Amino acid sequence: MSRVSRRSFVGASALIGTAAVAPPALARGAGEETRPVVVGPGSPQYADLARGVNQRWIGTPDWIALPRTTAQVVAAVQHAVDTGRRVAVRGGGHCFEDFVAGSGIRTVIDLSAMNAVGHDARRGAVEVWAGARLGEVNEQLFKRWGVALPGGSCPTVGVGGHISGGGYGPLNRTLGLTVDHLHAVEVVVVGSDGTARAVVASRDDRGALGDLWWAHTGGGGGTFGIVTRYWLRSPGASGSDPRRTLPAPPAEQLVATVVWPWQDLHQESFVNLLKNYSAWHVAHNAPGDPEADLYSHLAVFHRSGGAVALNVQLSTAHGDPDRRLDAFLAALGRGVTAPSRTVERHRLPWLMATQWSGFADRPGGKRIKGKSAYHRTAFDDAQAGALHRHLTRADYDHPGSGLLIAPYGGRVNAVGPHETALAHRDSALMLMYVSEWTAAAEDDRHVGFLRELYEDVYAATGGAPAPGRSTAGAYVNYADTDLKDPRRNRSGVSWQELYFGANHARLRRAKARWDPRDEFRHALSVRAAGRGER
Repeated sequence: MSRVSRRSFVGASALIGTAAVAPPALARGAGEETRPVVVGPGSPQYADLARGVNQRWIGTPDWIALPRTTAQVVAAVQHAVDTGRRVAVRGGGHCFEDFVAGSGIRTVIDLSAMNAVGHDARRGAVEVWAGARLGEVNEQLFKRWGVALPGGSCPTVGVGGHISGGGYGPLNRTLGLTVDHLHAVEVVVVGSDGTARAVVASRDDRGALGDLWWAHTGGGGGTFGIVTRYWLRSPGASGSDPRRTLPAPPAEQLVATVVWPWQDLHQESFVNLLKNYSAWHVAHNAPGDPEADLYSHLAVFHRSGGAVALNVQLSTAHGDPDRRLDAFLAALGRGVTAPSRTVERHRLPWLMATQWSGFADRPGGKRIKGKSAYHRTAFDDAQAGALHRHLTRADYDHPGSGLLIAPYGGRVNAVGPHETALAHRDSALMLMYVSEWTAAAEDDRHVGFLRELYEDVYAATGGAPAPGRSTAGAYVNYADTDLKDPRRNRSGVSWQELYFGANHARLRRAKARWDPRDEFRHALSVRAAGRGER
């Protein structure tokens, strides 16, 4: 546990306090280690730093701090607390909602300069600072040590929020979630006396520190404090050699893109394609299944986009990969009379496969609305029919609206629902409903369409993927404040249960212990017991 002195805070506050008028250059001399670079409204960087990837939300903070060390994060948080400014943190900037750019946020701490990846010999773990992005982490882990973290496929997503929300990605069915490899976490917290400090909590800790580590294995970002770095080490890893700290990825991947033109996809073929795809993953959902190394995205967007697309990868290390891929495609094509077309099919070494355009989306300059759902079973006729009905609507013609269906399960489901804060450990599929557009004048049109689509798919459970035989809730990293709105979520299941399941109670206890003043909050953050919404 580390603490920066009040004298250091005074020095930092003197620097930061002028930022709203004219942000100064980083001061030199004594105390420099506690003084972050500060950007205010008069700075040429401000317009860029006041927003993230999602252009629906552009903030107006008094100042934005760009720290390079944990001590500088502590100083920035302390100044925000001392001056009564509500604080938020940005890593990669991919939030679907206004958690960092809301009108009440007066201080933003941008971690993008804290992006180092290294090895901590004392802890015997890989050290990843919270401002690093997934593409950087993939490259550093593999080039230096030949290991991998089963993170997401978008290379510009920041690890800070990705890991704390229980991040998943193309290796999840064989290696589990990112949080299944989380050894320790450093978090800047604020005590009941208003003092900011940095705390390290690990998998080996018990009591309050154990709860803090556990809360960052799926409790979501921006709730308990500001994560400054993660230490990653797989359970059971022995020794301090970084080459044995995390698992090795497949040496080579077979990748392919297959499309079905919408003009040929009549309702029966569309429904069969969705049911076949989902049923195949349900059938191959167990940990250790021989097909667990096959991962894919089925991109099902409005017919104005021209086609339904499947992007798939599988390791070439087991069996005949081409034969396995052919068998997978044959299973998807049963009862689908629409002809498919293979756009590309070839082999790539692993690191290059992480940059393959089939998965490595780099969104930018768009306005975005997102939703999510976990599915335990294959699509039923009603769900698939609702998707077809909305995605072929003649009164709506935007190709950027629809859903991305990805496999879940496999090794993910080998972990108990209470071992990590992420409770969803029995699902076969992860669905991301999304709309992306450019013009602000079209917000209501695209948000409205996505809401109608989503609520129709889950009409049988009140417009939300309520836990039951078919569905299992929602993914906190695909934040969706509609789930708080009883007009939208009519399931009778609270948004807290949809996101956290039975783990919500322990998360509330961790919140009460580590953020008793509720300094770190947003619309979907955990609230301490006894605290209402703010």
